[in-house]
Amino acid sequence: MVCQLKSPRMTIKDILAQLESLGQEARRKHNAKIGPDGTAPPPPAKQFGVPMAEVRTLAKKLKADHTHAVKLWETGNLEAQLIAALSLKPNELSTKAIGDLAARTSCAQAAEWFNSYVVAQHPEKDALREAWMKSKETWTARAGWQLTASLINKDHGNKLDLDALLGRIEKEMPKAKPEVQWTMNNTLMAIGVKHPSHRARAIAMGEKIGLYADWPKSKGCIIPFAPTAIEALAKREK
Repeated sequence: MVCQLKSPRMTIKDILAQLESLGQEARRKHNAKIGPDGTAPPPPAKQFGVPMAEVRTLAKKLKADHTHAVKLWETGNLEAQLIAALSLKPNELSTKAIGDLAARTSCAQAAEWFNSYVVAQHPEKDALREAWMKSKETWTARAGWQLTASLINKDHGNKLDLDALLGRIEKEMPKAKPEVQWTMNNTLMAIGVKHPSHRARAIAMGEKIGLYADWPKSKGCIIPFAPTAIEALAKREK
């Protein structure tokens, strides 16, 4: 019997080199202009401009272990962080470790993947949500509010003090950093859509704050301006 030797695992340097080879100038320009998730800048500080399909294909091929994934995240490169988000094992991260990783997020796109694939799957996500909503650190605060929006959208808003949440949003959102404003606004919309008794207040707050009121309109798309989004999404709930 002829035994085949296993191919050596790619190093972090090898992975970055492969990602760089897949980069596209058009994608880099797109990211630099509007940010990878369609929100306002800042764009990622380190990126190669690799299409998302290529990132997922490479992540599946690499099958990076947890330790390797942590090192990829720590590079601060957008595409490396996306691969890491698909490879990290939430159960192997302490609450401190996951908080440290969240604070080193490169941009909104990486934050969305990290929150969806890692934070939302962590066994202490409820405790993290409560702690991170009070955080002064941008990316952990963004994640805390996103977890809250998700909880409400999944019809678990009755577990929360919605009046208090609306009070915080009204007071804090106008001065919050853009990255945090996005998920605070998601929470405002979720409350307005899922809880009719709070809808009028949520819409009035959105009008008063005016965040995303000038968002470009596209046919068939709902803009994130809370009053418009709440009314449109509430109709779909019926």
